[in-house]
Amino acid sequence: MNKEDATFWLKRHPLLVVSATFFVADVILLFVVLSAHHTMLRVSFLDVGQGDAVLIEAPNGNQLLYDAGPPSGASLRALAREMAFWDRSIDIVVFSHPDMDHIGAFPEIFKRYKIGAVLEPGATAQNGVYEETQLAIADENAAHMLARKGMTIELGGGVFVDVLYPDHDMSGEETNSASVVLRVRYGSTAFLVSGDLPQAQEEYVAREFGNSLHAQVLKLGHHGSRTSSSPYWMAAVSPDVVIISAGLNNRYGHPHQEVLDLLAKLDIPALKTYEEGTLSFESDGETVTRK
Repeated sequence: MNKEDATFWLKRHPLLVVSATFFVADVILLFVVLSAHHTMLRVSFLDVGQGDAVLIEAPNGNQLLYDAGPPSGASLRALAREMAFWDRSIDIVVFSHPDMDHIGAFPEIFKRYKIGAVLEPGATAQNGVYEETQLAIADENAAHMLARKGMTIELGGGVFVDVLYPDHDMSGEETNSASVVLRVRYGSTAFLVSGDLPQAQEEYVAREFGNSLHAQVLKLGHHGSRTSSSPYWMAAVSPDVVIISAGLNNRYGHPHQEVLDLLAKLDIPALKTYEEGTLSFESDGETVTRK
């Protein structure tokens, strides 16, 4: 095609030229987005109904999923909203403990996403989904480890995840008592999650770590049940805000009034997934802000 023919063709097909230009611009923009270096830690407390699921994303893009909620499909929908559409991998998943409302969605998540490593307390449950999840881990050939006090996960970008509990063999233990406690720290900021850990174990952890438990954001234990969130624990963590992950009008009555009364007495605001949906926060290492 000579110059005159090319000029004639371009005049006859202007929309194709415009479309091609936008396509190239979109490709360039996508490359910029994918290659950008972020400086924020993002922590999202997913709205999964009556259950727990927390997605943690480091500034370098590495992700940790703490729990997955019940097998209702809510977790997959929430993850699809929080993760980029091209992202089909999660670097680390952590099972706080093997109850259905915490690990029920993991079998489906393993089908949808490539999982790099699994961390769990070592407690077992005869609920069907625990066995199914163990099979999914084996099929995935993911690294599989027991969570123990003293372990630290370097998630990347300056984010560290410390395992504070359990500190001993959890096989045969009551499942809630085996809940993995993680403190996610980035600069001078921190987030704390503790599954369904009961008050006795909360106080044990508080005695071990004291004021070093402090976190700006605390996911309240056991969906705001009276069995968790002892005054001793709350004083040690001293959060700026707490998250209550629970289902609307759930049959357990979570959160219990005794816990809400304690929060009011301590002047600690509570945000609830059943009222506001997924709750996301970002930290630049100095300040935590809600997004």
